[in-house]
Amino acid sequence: MTPAAPFVIRAATADDLPHLYEMAKLTGGGFTNLPPDRAALRAKLERSDAAFGREEAGAVTDEQFVLVLENTLTGEVRGTCQLFTHVGQKHPFYSYRIGTLTQHSRELDRTFRAEMLSLTTDLEGSSEVGGLFLHPGERAGGLGLLLARSRYLFIRSHRARFADRILAELRGIIDEGGGSPFWDGVAGRFFGMNFQQADEFNAVNGHQFIADLMPKHPVYIAMLSESARAAIGLPHPSGRAAMRMLENEGFAHESYVDIFDGGPTMTARTDEVRTIRAARDARVVAIDRDGGTEALVATGALRDFRCAYAAVREAGDGGAVIDPVAATTLRIGEDAAITHVARV
Repeated sequence: MTPAAPFVIRAATADDLPHLYEMAKLTGGGFTNLPPDRAALRAKLERSDAAFGREEAGAVTDEQFVLVLENTLTGEVRGTCQLFTHVGQKHPFYSYRIGTLTQHSRELDRTFRAEMLSLTTDLEGSSEVGGLFLHPGERAGGLGLLLARSRYLFIRSHRARFADRILAELRGIIDEGGGSPFWDGVAGRFFGMNFQQADEFNAVNGHQFIADLMPKHPVYIAMLSESARAAIGLPHPSGRAAMRMLENEGFAHESYVDIFDGGPTMTARTDEVRTIRAARDARVVAIDRDGGTEALVATGALRDFRCAYAAVREAGDGGAVIDPVAATTLRIGEDAAITHVARV
């Protein structure tokens, strides 16, 4: 069922800072794109505002867009997500790649295979979807799905601003004390700070310090602690649903993991993402509450972008009929240009 309250995805503004800060305090750590730091969040919103204000497409450049989920009845912001157009342009974008070294001993007549973690910037130049957080009080009615898939409709509507490959980093395993077994087993030995300190520093200052201090040689996984090995490539329990949604969109885990917590990095070809590929453009020919298939509908560009659930009925010749609640939520009328994709 469509959520009862008319929720809409829209461009974030400076006025959303208090809402984002309150949500950031609920993340529980390890959520780099939504740090509980007002100055860092303000800087994100300023960067996003500049991106929304740049109307010419041009070459793919390093931009960040912040979207929010608003309850239009109360004006409350209850979720957020982000898009990065080109990672690694200003600063290296580091990942660990899981690889295997095979060696053979003729004397022992044995073959040895050792898994290793290699520091890499393979994913530089990709676009990224991230920063998705839904308020715990709203985790029903498909609002997480609306947040996640709205990003792909935004990409489709602004395709020239995004790269041909897209990635998503999932938060890794965090223990009850807020620590990371992976960090403790790998990077923590070189940095003189615990995971929470490193995570907070990275969220505010970026991770150039990783380039300065991280060992450049491969790390043999067999030499790590059992808890660190067990965390490699696993999402945080709260991120399992997000991982399933990414897989449903066509993302795959191709041996890249986050350098901080070992969480999986998922990748896909942008034009092969299911929502982008399946979405259709149409023009509203009527507003009618009678019938229609439940869909995500997006309209507008840049700061005027809005996305919501709606009942949509195709009317032939590129026309579509949508329900009146959705029309009000999206602030559109007849003859408006929309992009729609089935919810299922």
